[in-house]
Amino acid sequence: MLSTGINQVSRRNDPARAFAVVGGVTVLLVAWFLTAAALHNPALLPSPVSVAARLVRDSHNPLFWHAFGSTVTEASLGCLLGVVAALPLAYVIYKSWVLDAAFGPIIAVSQAIPSVAVAPLLVIWIGYGTFAIAVLCSLIVFFPILVTAVLGLKSLPRDVIEAARLDGAHGVSLLRHIEAPLALPALLAGLRTGVTLSVIGAVVGEFVMGGSGLGSRLSLQSAAADMTGLFATVTVLCLMAALAFQTIALVERTNPIMRALAQGK
Repeated sequence: MLSTGINQVSRRNDPARAFAVVGGVTVLLVAWFLTAAALHNPALLPSPVSVAARLVRDSHNPLFWHAFGSTVTEASLGCLLGVVAALPLAYVIYKSWVLDAAFGPIIAVSQAIPSVAVAPLLVIWIGYGTFAIAVLCSLIVFFPILVTAVLGLKSLPRDVIEAARLDGAHGVSLLRHIEAPLALPALLAGLRTGVTLSVIGAVVGEFVMGGSGLGSRLSLQSAAADMTGLFATVTVLCLMAALAFQTIALVERTNPIMRALAQGK
């Protein structure tokens, strides 16, 4: 009954959510079109119509798809590395107050280091190429996921944990059946942030380390003062990040019982 009720609420909210997204995008496009028409200077601000035409033209260019694939590969690999590194460490920190006290300040300070400053170090240590850019992405993704995972685990209801222990749940069993499902909303929230940041990391990495992705394409278009091309590439990057974000959001919406338990409903 709980699952049915939540699914009904989710279905009722889906049209409203879709309408809000379409409405927001429409307002943005209209404002963009009117501003470009008022400026009447494509070298400063191209119209959305010309950007759309450029996107159609680029879609027939194999070089564009090669660049797109490179950026997707770097961002995906970086996100995967960040998740694989962050989640086990988050659980260890959650279980040990000593590690929590030791790593807490380090984590806080590390988030103040700009990724552009880390990229040259990775070039020296690892070199150029896809893996180096993926490592940079993983560093950007790592900390938001780590922080949200630790906070999610710390916010678990203690009475539920203690009741599970009294029933004989310990170690892996407790993690699998109680802690992981209850912490899932926080983990997915961190992952939503992480997947969008991984796209930024890939672009920053391509700026500094080279490569053949969309970041390198942006560099070439900027050097050529190709404003329409710049807007077209930025649009693709935005769509890429939005698609990744919505994919994680879809996973959240298809796990209603876990969300309800985590929210205490």
